[in-house]
Formats: sequence, C-alpha cells, structure tokens
Amino acid sequence: MEQVNVALLGFGTVGQGTFELLVKNNELIANRTGIAIKVTKIFVRNIDKYSHITLPEGTHFTNDVAEIFDDASIQVIVEVMGGLTFARECIEKALNAKKSVVTANKDLLAEAGPYLLDLAVKNGVDLRYEASVLGGIPIIRTLYESLGGNKITEVVGILNGTTNFILSNMTEKGAGYAEVLAEAQKLGYAEADPTADVEGLDAARKLAILSSIAFNRRIFFEDVSVEGITKIDATDIAFGKEFGYTIKLLGIAKETKKGLSLNVHPSFISSNHPLASVRGSYNALYVKGNGIDDAMFYGRGAGSLPTGSSVVSDIMEIAKNIHTNNLGQLKPFYYFEKNLYASGKIESSYYIRILVDNSTGVLAKVASKLAEQRISVQAVTQRNENETTSTLAIVTSSCPRSYISNVINAFNNLRVVREVGSVIPIMTD
Repeated sequence: MEQVNVALLGFGTVGQGTFELLVKNNELIANRTGIAIKVTKIFVRNIDKYSHITLPEGTHFTNDVAEIFDDASIQVIVEVMGGLTFARECIEKALNAKKSVVTANKDLLAEAGPYLLDLAVKNGVDLRYEASVLGGIPIIRTLYESLGGNKITEVVGILNGTTNFILSNMTEKGAGYAEVLAEAQKLGYAEADPTADVEGLDAARKLAILSSIAFNRRIFFEDVSVEGITKIDATDIAFGKEFGYTIKLLGIAKETKKGLSLNVHPSFISSNHPLASVRGSYNALYVKGNGIDDAMFYGRGAGSLPTGSSVVSDIMEIAKNIHTNNLGQLKPFYYFEKNLYASGKIESSYYIRILVDNSTGVLAKVASKLAEQRISVQAVTQRNENETTSTLAIVTSSCPRSYISNVINAFNNLRVVREVGSVIPIMTD
C-alpha cells in the first residue's frame, strides 16, 4: 500500500488530537483512502516536555524544524503551532519546497490566507484549512465544493464557543458578565487573557475566512467591523426576554445590491430563530444561497478531537490527491472588487437602554429626539429604579446605524437622560 509521510509542527491541543486520530483510526483511514498515512516527525521546541509520551515506531520528536523541510520523504506538513510570524515562515518554506500544507491557524489565514493560497497553486501543491473555522464542523469544504454552485447572499453564525458559553449562562442564570467569565475561565472555556474571544476578534477572523470563500473576495481581518460582549449587562438580557429576543455574539456577512457588509457584534435575535437554541460552547453557521435557500451547520467549534478531526480530513484529501497526481487544483478564484458596504449604512432595528429622570414628560422628550432622526418606536418598556430614576428599554424600527449614532448623541445632550446604557442591533430576518 502506498504510504504518505506527514510531519506535525506543534504538539499542543490540536496537534495531539490530530495524532491520536491518525494512530487510533489508521486502519479505517487506510481503508477509506487506499493509502497508509504515517506521521514520521513532530516538531516541538522542547523535547523534554514530551518525554513521558511513547511514540509509535518510525515517529520521533525533533526541535530542528529544518530537518523536516529538508526531508524529501515528507510530503505533507501540518502546522498546528498557531501564531503569525514563525508559522507563516514555516508554511511558506513548506509550499516553496513543494510540500502540501494543512493548517488550523485562523489568525494567519485571516491576515494572509489569499496570498498563501496563491503560493500553493504556484508551487503545484495543496493548502488545506478546514480546522481553521468552527473546529469539527465541516464548513470550509462545504462552502468551497458542495455549495460551489450557489450564489451565497448571507452567512450568519455563532463563531466563538467562549462567548456563546458566557452569553448562554448569563441568559439562563441571570448572572453578570464578570461572574460568568470567571466560571468560563475556571472550566477552561476561556483563556486567562480572554481578549481575543470576548472582544470579538476570534469571530472576526473566522468571518473573514468564511467570507472569502462564500463571496469570492479577497477578504481579510481588517475588512470586518468588530464589537465584543464586554458591555453586555444582565439587565439587557432580561429586557430582551420581555421583547422575545435572545442575545448572541454573531458574525454577519451579507451581500446585497448596495455591497458586501462584514460585521461581528452582539445581536438580539428572535427566540424562535434556530441560532437562538445554540447553547453553551457550541457553534453554528446559518448560510443562505440562491440554490439551497437556508442551511444550518451545528457542532463543536473547538477542542482537541473535534478540531483534529478536521485536520485529519484535510490530510486524507491531500493524500488522495498525491496518489492521483492531482495536487494544486484547489484554485482560489476571486472577484477583483470587494465593494464593501460601510457599517454605518447598514439598516437594522435596535434595542436602546437609557437611564432617565423619573419625572413627567420624559418619555415625550425621548420620543421627540427619535422622531427628529426619523426613527419610530416599535416597543418600549419603563422600569422605575427609585423615586428619581427610571430605565427605558426601547426597540426601534429599522434604520441605518448612523441614525442611531445621531440619536445617541442627542440623548447625551438631553438633561433628562442620565446615561445611555446599551445599544444592540436586532437581527430581524
């Protein structure tokens, strides 16, 4: 049986999950591909750290990455180290050495994915990255191949398990953000420094990668407008429930006649929407195309074995391409113009929470400022906090974000308004 030799760069959570599946399922993989896939070398910076691990015969650790690039028997390099500079150097060296690459590195792909894909084609090898977005959910190849005949008009998803865990627990327990974040860190769902997750950066990188494929553009992380969940309050979630909404951190990419909009932000959605039922650390993606109409993909978005599963599937595809002499065929086709649509022009309904004086005529003054900006009110709830202050929760009609920015400025200049608490878009379709 033909053998394809693989090297791993990195042996952390994803690297170990990948290796475990390749060893545990080696007979099954060989049966399905007709090829024996063998990891022969694993690059780690500190070999002593892994001295307790017994590797199969023919596999060894190395702390010399050049040993891997110089080994002509290695045909596939799997980059699971993460990071930007060194990882990019390694991937470029591998591609230029005519070795195919599998990577789970969403940070790098969001910054330089189209360039690396071009380099792979130039060198006649494959660059695969199923594991870079949504872990074990097979969405990259689905968009690229299974839905390749569709014009995708919308991609909406819960792209980060940490923030979904936090918001789900805030919703179900009525707890505050800081309390649930601490719980997420204790359980291992959130890092000690959770910035990339809670500020929406992780989700934005994933949205950039997905949008590049879905909309045939050279999309990068910098093209995505981002807002995190750190300002979400338990009060907002409670008001949302009264209005029939559930809050999620969503990645939303839409293409209309006006252009392509790319945004990550907390959003209220109808509690009847399929995404509203996605709880805990699970991820989901909702795709709309002119052939399939609506489709939803759901599952574990991270973790050693789920992510490793996607890495292994990419290795198997490359191995089959090596066997059939069909490498370098995953050509990146892009429209030249991005035609990005400014986030301030995007129309949506909005939830606004403000703290006001508890006095006669306040609601009329607030309503007048909304009317000046041509914003009508769909619903409003007033909660008296004490004898002097009240909280107003307002749901507006659909309007451009710029109108909302203007009315917030007007509220801040209104004497009866003590504080503008939260402004959250509402996804209505």
